[in-house]
Amino acid sequence: MALEHADVLRAAHLARLGLDESEAAHYLDDLGRILEMVDQLQGLDTEGVAPLAHPLDATQRLRADEVTETDQRDTFQRCAPAVENGLYLVPRVVE
Repeated sequence: MALEHADVLRAAHLARLGLDESEAAHYLDDLGRILEMVDQLQGLDTEGVAPLAHPLDATQRLRADEVTETDQRDTFQRCAPAVENGLYLVPRVVE
């Protein structure tokens, strides 16, 4: 896919980036090289290659799902300006 100067300016406008002509020319070269690399990757045979979520075989350490703090709702609601049935009351902002 051939990228043109107008394409870079249009993408910059859509992304709300303020590019001048010299910056656009620089990005035209960079984006052209990126698209060439994507074209090279498209030509690779990936038959039988399983997709990866991450290149390293890492697992996330998770903590046990158990309560570690005491219930302090009553303590916090004592200093609230308005509470009813365990809920904080706030002024209506949308009519």
